[in-house]
Amino acid sequence: MSVAEPLLHTPSHARQKSSTRWAFFIAGFAMAAWAPLVPFAKARAGLSEGSLGVLLLCLGAGSLLTMPLAGALAARFGCRRVICAAALLVCLVLPLLTLVASWPLLAVSLALFGAGLGCMDCTINLQAVMVEKNSETPLMSGFHGLFSVGCIVGAAGVSLMLALGSSPLLAALAVVAIVLAVLAHCARDLLPFGSSSSGPAFAIPHGVVLLIGAVCFILFLAEGAMLDWSAVFLVESKQLASAHSGIGYVAFACAMTVGRLTGDVVVHKVGRQRVVLLGTLTAALGLAVATLSPNWQWALLGFLLVGAGCSNVVPVMFSLIGKQKVMAENVAVPAVSTLGYGGILLGPAFIGFIAHGSSLAVALLVLAVLLVGAGVLSLLLRLGD
Repeated sequence: MSVAEPLLHTPSHARQKSSTRWAFFIAGFAMAAWAPLVPFAKARAGLSEGSLGVLLLCLGAGSLLTMPLAGALAARFGCRRVICAAALLVCLVLPLLTLVASWPLLAVSLALFGAGLGCMDCTINLQAVMVEKNSETPLMSGFHGLFSVGCIVGAAGVSLMLALGSSPLLAALAVVAIVLAVLAHCARDLLPFGSSSSGPAFAIPHGVVLLIGAVCFILFLAEGAMLDWSAVFLVESKQLASAHSGIGYVAFACAMTVGRLTGDVVVHKVGRQRVVLLGTLTAALGLAVATLSPNWQWALLGFLLVGAGCSNVVPVMFSLIGKQKVMAENVAVPAVSTLGYGGILLGPAFIGFIAHGSSLAVALLVLAVLLVGAGVLSLLLRLGD
């Protein structure tokens, strides 16, 4: 067998689906594994909260820089090579994040870590669009569900190792070993090409792709807000003890994960248009319940509704990329991914800016209005079922 032969191997559709699920798991697992390691990096480098906040922006900057490049790289080298290269970069850098102690080295390492995550995230979505395009049933929610499962396993697994006395380096090496093992299992069945249609390497999103990106931006804005502000809201507005404040995001994340794992069946039975419209309205209702409720128990129910409502909107948007003819997939997916990731980065700042001028409850209600707006935008997309 020649060296080039594995790269030319085109897997069966069943193997394509399996490899895509594993790739999404790797992306979520590797990304979430970093979260429990952040306090150790902060202590090792002697950083203040403000310095840490600026440093963490390097991760987002690295992702945003590589996402527009990922589609061009995939079109040139194929999804298989790009996903593997991005995963190897993540595996190389993650242990370094547990060793380096100076601010400049941490900044460079985080930027490289973010570059690998951003490139991998964008390319697996590109593969998912092409795999679902050749399927008779919806698949995208399930793919994104495996990303959520990876996030839960990565964060919980590293946290458990640290709680049992493991060093941050040993925990990072365990993550690397698992990523490499899963990658070795699925790499051969990743797509050897990067687009099913021709088009330019780069293009500014326009037409229906811009509308898809706008909806994703709002949904990721909500996700970023839940990640960074749900705990603060429960403590300051609902008088929940700080030690239990993380339960709000846990409720949101669990509802989103369950919603995505069951989402393909729901989309198939209910239809894309109804799933998106009902999902955005449910998420908006959840925020209203959380902010207007008298106690934290009702707020928790609200966060559950937000997670359930948001769960399948973004997967449906990525499915739509495979159906539109305005832009090639290898250009449209990076454009939408970049807009969406921008929402995650801007979400916390957006909420903080409004909360500073009024209150956190008002800021969350403004987000609820934006979610209703996303539902209205989805009606313009004329989603086919």
